[in-house]
Amino acid sequence: MNKYLFLLFFLCVSMSMQAKISLPAYFTDNMIVQQKSMLTISGVSAAGKEVVVKVGWNSKDFRVTSGMDGKFEVQVPTPKAGGPYTITIDDGEPLFLQNVLVGEVWLCSGQSNMEMPVAGWGKVMNYEKEIAEAIYPSIRLLQVKKVISHVPSEKLEINGDGWKECSPSSVENFSAVAYFYARNLWEKLKVPVGVIDCTWGGTPAEAWTSLSALKHVWGFEEDAARIEQCRADRELLMAKYQDDMTDWEKRLNDCDPGMKNNVPCWTSNEQSGDDWKQMNLPGAWEHNGLPDFDGSVWFQKVVDIPSEWEGKTLTLNLGKIDDKDITYFNGKEIARGDGYYVKRTYSVPAELVKSGKGIITVKVQDQSGTGGICGSPEELSIDAGNDKISLAGMWNYRVGVPLSQQPQVPFSPDSQNYPSVLYNAMVYPLRNFPIKGAIWYQGEANVERAVQYTPLFQSMITDWRNLWKNDFPFYFVQLANFLNMQEVQPNSTWAHLREAQANALHLEKTGMVVTIDIGEAYDIHPKNKQEVGARLARLALADTYGKGKYDIPMYKSFKIEKGAVILSFNQNIIVKGEIPTGFAIAGPDMKFYPAHAIVKGNMITVTSPDVTVPIAVRYGWADNPPCNLYGENGLPLTPFRTDSFE
Repeated sequence: MNKYLFLLFFLCVSMSMQAKISLPAYFTDNMIVQQKSMLTISGVSAAGKEVVVKVGWNSKDFRVTSGMDGKFEVQVPTPKAGGPYTITIDDGEPLFLQNVLVGEVWLCSGQSNMEMPVAGWGKVMNYEKEIAEAIYPSIRLLQVKKVISHVPSEKLEINGDGWKECSPSSVENFSAVAYFYARNLWEKLKVPVGVIDCTWGGTPAEAWTSLSALKHVWGFEEDAARIEQCRADRELLMAKYQDDMTDWEKRLNDCDPGMKNNVPCWTSNEQSGDDWKQMNLPGAWEHNGLPDFDGSVWFQKVVDIPSEWEGKTLTLNLGKIDDKDITYFNGKEIARGDGYYVKRTYSVPAELVKSGKGIITVKVQDQSGTGGICGSPEELSIDAGNDKISLAGMWNYRVGVPLSQQPQVPFSPDSQNYPSVLYNAMVYPLRNFPIKGAIWYQGEANVERAVQYTPLFQSMITDWRNLWKNDFPFYFVQLANFLNMQEVQPNSTWAHLREAQANALHLEKTGMVVTIDIGEAYDIHPKNKQEVGARLARLALADTYGKGKYDIPMYKSFKIEKGAVILSFNQNIIVKGEIPTGFAIAGPDMKFYPAHAIVKGNMITVTSPDVTVPIAVRYGWADNPPCNLYGENGLPLTPFRTDSFE
């Protein structure tokens, strides 16, 4: 009898637990909903329950009966901007959502330049003042948690308790671009604005794109087929990944002069010779002897190990390495590290520690942006307890394999960079929440694959619109200037990626913000996010809300006359400086030279004494070009080229 009583008690407890209504994570106090839209209010109650939904802006009761699985869903029209309101969802035990606003909701996504917080690791320009003044109760903030999924997920995970009123405490670790965008919209529209921070630093566009879309994008056919063959099962995908990594490492080692027959040959002895140079560490190698370099570099430092250290386990501190490393001590591998700018602390096994020379060799692999052994001088050391030897100073180094000569590294299925995993976990669960549009800042992680980015990016935009069943506005930021300033750089991967981004303007309801004038040479995260947010808002205000105009200055056409190339533009061009800069010109040999330019209205004449028969002109075609041309509306001229040489 007791057994049956226990079962009855268990069933009653289970039913009472199920009776508590659960809602998607974006339904919280302080939320904002898109005005003049159809809001889907869905959730889970007990099976067969009548659920009554009441919204403060409508006197009607919305009634629905939950299914056998407890799920329910009602469609509620939203009014024009206003509030605050209360939403009640009642299945006998009411759930109240307080302080709800109706206004404009924007999804803000991309990699680290969209993720970059106002303070935190970002620290935008004048961040302390910005935080202190961030008191905007009509701006609401929601931050999506960084998670991955191999299949589309119904569950959205968020940081904190959900929507927050914009305040100094809530904005501090929130996307700076999203916040400045919202602030500019609110100041002009005078309606509540909500922004959803849905970002993950260092991630490529394919991670944000659905598998069904990637199947039709050039270069991703094999990835999509593999995921389908493995039924998106993590264990099967991991087994295939291990095979791929073994093959990749062998192919990489085959082209690495530091490896011979898959065995490192620069780790046992102190290296010297003409191919070995010196670099002062810590510091990014881009401004330390290797400008614009991505790929692998071998570093070596020889220290004198005291006799009293012999046979002791040592601690090796290598600062913050960007991105990956394999570390050796006296010829033996002791550790592998992974992660952009992550501090490395390794143990040196006691059996490797002998008095005399201690040879530390570190192979560093960098995929994009800055690379090397970074951090502060205090972070580089080797020690045995209280005794410490600094490793800051001159290290020997030698280039291994430039990234352009490396086979493409496979992404782990557990990586945020794996195809579709961010779409599945962070975008797909938002599909029933109406938005006005999306803003996007990403591209750095795809720099080495610019040709592929054109179809990929346009597919992703269309993919998101299909998911929401809404042809919403999609506005994006073109990559800023970065790395060493150069006037002529025909093979610039950053320039090619900017062009690939601009190609998306062929899609309707898209817009681009040019930031070629506000980047920083040695900071991939430029601090002036205020201007980025302001330009995005100016674009949205013009194209979505009909307030003002946002025509980015763009090249239209060219003709060649008497040894000069005459370019025409969509508006008058203004020079900020003494003479126009940033132009390069080429003749039939397809070699580019710095060019002289004369601006007159919406026409620019370009010449060079080095090119008597010009056939092509480029402007702003470098990682970090010296651009100083603007339109009559104050916006920077978009980088362009008249040729299609490569």
